Amino acid sequence: MAEHHDQQVTDNIKRRLPEKGPSGSQVVAVITLFPIGGILFSLSCIILAVTVICLALSTPLFVIFSPILVPAAIALGLALSGFLASGLFGLTGLSSLSWILNYLRGTKAEMPEQLEYGKRRMQDTAGHVVQRTKDVASKAHEGVRTHRT
Repeated sequence: MAEHHDQQVTDNIKRRLPEKGPSGSQVVAVITLFPIGGILFSLSCIILAVTVICLALSTPLFVIFSPILVPAAIALGLALSGFLASGLFGLTGLSSLSWILNYLRGTKAEMPEQLEYGKRRMQDTAGHVVQRTKDVASKAHEGVRTHRT
């Protein structure tokens, strides 16, 4: 009875296995890619360990210098948004003056495609600047909140 059961188990296993073995190209692929995958996995583990160690070593510095870093980040974000906004307003003013001048000359009664494209790009950029400023302000606010607790 035990031999019959063992034979059934063996037959069941054989049915689940493929009838033919792997091809030569599959064997070469496994032989080639297994060491490369192992090396890349090892490198990723080493990089993760170094990153965690560096973060652990630098965290006290961030905590110590946070009263300086948080206002500096806020000031940098505000200065950057101010420069971008002034450039966008200047570009908008120049393009408006150019359009008005061309309209008064009668050369172009309608807004050309380039100005329409520029207008869309300026609107997109202005929206992006506003979003980046909000992100910087929220990160700075979180940093101040974290520092106070």
